[in-house]
Amino acid sequence: MSDKETRKEKVIEVLNKARSMELHAISQYMNQHYSLDDKDYGELAKNMKLVAIDEMRHAEQFAERIKELGGEPTSEPADVVQKGQDVRAMFPFDTGLEDNTIENYNAFLSVCRECNDNSSAKLLDTIIDEEQAHLNYFDNVDEHIKTLGDTYLSKIAGTPASTGGFSKGFILSQGAAE
Repeated sequence: MSDKETRKEKVIEVLNKARSMELHAISQYMNQHYSLDDKDYGELAKNMKLVAIDEMRHAEQFAERIKELGGEPTSEPADVVQKGQDVRAMFPFDTGLEDNTIENYNAFLSVCRECNDNSSAKLLDTIIDEEQAHLNYFDNVDEHIKTLGDTYLSKIAGTPASTGGFSKGFILSQGAAE
């Protein structure tokens, strides 16, 4: 195998690891979306769904890049979904997931740069920024729950969970550029 092909394989490997992490995040966040909606925390449910949609977009972007490089995108999630979480446990858990994702993606970004794959590096760089926005949101909600507790949760109870028709996800709904 040539040096160029070896570098391409390394990039495909890290992009598939990233895709696997996204597939886990999609399932985790959708599970939490359903749970929050069932508990009538509509605003939190809606935003959780929007974050999951962002993760779906990321998974597709990784798959498309993997295909461009001649690889086969994984369909295996990186981990199993944690089900039955209390609302107070969800947001610190998700902050940890996003923090771990950002740490891993920065390492993957280094691999792409070392392998002279600027397109994959640019993709990871953009997604890292979006994952940071997710982490900030989860951390904010967690702080509100810790600080205000039931007062905060009662304010959100009964809020609408609908994201309307087609949803662009959390990042794009916040006005970020595509």
